[in-house]
Amino acid sequence: MRIREVGPRAAYLLGAAVTVTALAAAPAVAVPATDRPPTSAPAPGGSSTTTTPPFTTPNTDDCPQRTRPPAPIDTSEVPAPGEPTPSEIPVPSPAIGGQRMSDCGVVVPDGAPPVPAEISATAWMVSDLDTGRVLAAKDPHGRYRPASTIKVALAIVALRSLDLDTVVIGTQADADVDGTRVGIGPGGRYTNRQLMQALIMCSGNDAAHAIATQLGGDKAAVAKMNEVAKSLRAMDTRAATPSGLDGPGMSTSAYDLSVLFREAMNIPLFAELIHTEQVDFPGFPADPKIPGDEDHPGFPIANDNQLLYNYDGAIGGKTGFTDDARQTFVAAAERHGHRLVVTLLKADVRPIRPWEQAARLLDYGFALDTDARVGKLPETGSEAVQPSVPLASPPPRADGSQAEPVQPAHQGARIATLIGGPVLILVLLLMARKAFRRRR
Repeated sequence: MRIREVGPRAAYLLGAAVTVTALAAAPAVAVPATDRPPTSAPAPGGSSTTTTPPFTTPNTDDCPQRTRPPAPIDTSEVPAPGEPTPSEIPVPSPAIGGQRMSDCGVVVPDGAPPVPAEISATAWMVSDLDTGRVLAAKDPHGRYRPASTIKVALAIVALRSLDLDTVVIGTQADADVDGTRVGIGPGGRYTNRQLMQALIMCSGNDAAHAIATQLGGDKAAVAKMNEVAKSLRAMDTRAATPSGLDGPGMSTSAYDLSVLFREAMNIPLFAELIHTEQVDFPGFPADPKIPGDEDHPGFPIANDNQLLYNYDGAIGGKTGFTDDARQTFVAAAERHGHRLVVTLLKADVRPIRPWEQAARLLDYGFALDTDARVGKLPETGSEAVQPSVPLASPPPRADGSQAEPVQPAHQGARIATLIGGPVLILVLLLMARKAFRRRR
C-alpha cells in the first residue's frame, strides 16, 4: 500500500468501526432479556451440541381447558373428608365479552402483527383498563388456577368491608399458614391497613388468614369472594381458599382476572398499594412459651412485583405461584395516556421471566391502533353502578416522580448513533484529505 493511501483508508476503517461498535452497544428493545442458559454449547473440534430443547408456546387451539383447569399434580384439590367434590362450572353461551372471546387460540385484531414469541403463559390477555376494550388474548376464557392473583378478589371484599384503622392481634394460626408469609407473629399488633399492605405487596398468606378471620373465617371469606366474581360476570372464577393456595374447584381465566383487577382499581387504596415499593411492617413480642425468646422488631417489606421496578410506566399488579397453577400474574402500565392490563396464567420462568413476558405483551398492546379490539370487559360492578366514577390512579412513586410517557429504552442512543456515525466518518475523511494534500 502506498503511503498516501494510509490516511483515507484508515479514516474509512475507523469510521466504520466506530459506527458498528456504537450500534452494537445500543439495544433496540425496552425490556432486557433474562439471563438464561444458551441453547447450544461448543463441542470439541469446533462443532456445537444442543443442550436445551427449543421453547414452544403451549398450543390451546383445541380448547383443552374450556371446562376445567389442567389436572392437578398433587392432592391439594382432594376435598376434605365429608366435603363434596365441586361440580364443573357451566360455560356461558354466548361467551362473555363478545364472539371472539370464545376462541381458544391466539385472538388478535385483523391485520395485527404477530404476538411476541417468548411467551410461556398458556393463557393471557391484554385489555384497556379504562375503556374495557380487549386488545389481544390467548385462550381468554380457558379455565386455569389463579394462585395468589385471587387475592385481588379478597382485597375487593376486605377493602369494602373492614375498618382500615382497626387493630388486629396476630395469632399462632396466622403464623402457621402454608406458603408465602410476610412475618405476622403471635401477639403482634397490626392495623387492617398494614395487613392489606402485606396482602397486596408481599402476597402474605398469613395476612390473608388474618383478613379472612375478620370476614367470618376461610369459608365465609371464600363465599364473599365468589359473590364478587359472580356480580362482575367473572363466570370462570371460583375461589377455594382466601390466599390462592390450591383447593377443590379453584378456577379463573385470563378474561376474569382482568375483570377482577379492573374492579379492584376502582378502590383508591388498592391502586396505591400495588404501586407502593416499600413500607415498614410491625414486629411482635417475645413468646413466653419459648425459653430465651426476645421481642421481634419491625422490618421493611417490599413489593414483590418486578414489573413495577423494571418497566417504564408500570402501575403495579399481583404475582402468584403454586405447583398446580404455575406462574400467574396480573399488572397494569400507562403510556401516552393509555392504561393497559395484562394477565398471565399457567406460565413458566422460561424462556424469560413472567414479568418480562408481561412487558412484551404490554409493548405489543401499546403498539396496536388505539381503536383495536377483539372483545370487551363487562360493564358491571362499580362501573355499572357509577359509570361517571373514574378508575383510581396510583400515587407518585416514593421519590415523588410521576410516570411519564416513554419511548423504548435506548431509542435516543440509537438515533444519536445513526446520525453521529456518518458525521464522524465525514469529519475523519476531511481530516485525511487535508493531510494527504499537505503531503503532496
